[in-house]
Amino acid sequence: MLTSLDIDGDTWLHRLPVRLKLAALVVISIGLFLVERPLPLGAAAGLGAFVYVRLGMRPGEAFRRIRPVLFTIAILGLFNLVFLPAAEALASVLRLVALLLAAASVTATTTIAAFIDTLTALARPLERLGLLKAADVGLAFGLVMRFVPEIHLRYARLKEAHQARGVPVRLHRLLGPLIISVLKDADAIAEAIDARGIRGQ
Repeated sequence: MLTSLDIDGDTWLHRLPVRLKLAALVVISIGLFLVERPLPLGAAAGLGAFVYVRLGMRPGEAFRRIRPVLFTIAILGLFNLVFLPAAEALASVLRLVALLLAAASVTATTTIAAFIDTLTALARPLERLGLLKAADVGLAFGLVMRFVPEIHLRYARLKEAHQARGVPVRLHRLLGPLIISVLKDADAIAEAIDARGIRGQ
């Protein structure tokens, strides 16, 4: 079961500074959307897959991490195939897959604490301008990152509970209890944060 977005390792990507990884991700994202031909986009997706699978994860775990987004991309690709030329639809899918693999590689090799520290530091200039609280930006991002595997875990538990009762698993039946449980936890966390004065004042 996925309990953390980052993995332990000592690959070259693990050792890169977080700012450099985020900057590279921005450049890669812009570059991918400037390319229109499927061939270079396919090469980018292949390179992204090569980097991703060499991060030290088992193949099953590596696939589970990106499976929901891959499924969404596949559906989007089918819709594009109906309304767009085949080459354009293929280019769109390859672009999104390459971007997904790049983002997944950065996420898997960066701890939540490192993300928080980096984003807080990057937000300092905006704080000096009075636009926001840098600590709040880092805290909000950290909470989102922490809740991603937690939501996945809760979904899996609800699914198992339905299967144990012999109830057919349907997404619309799981969404209600899942959203309610997440919102309850979010309220509890918000109250705890305010009680401890963690948020910037």
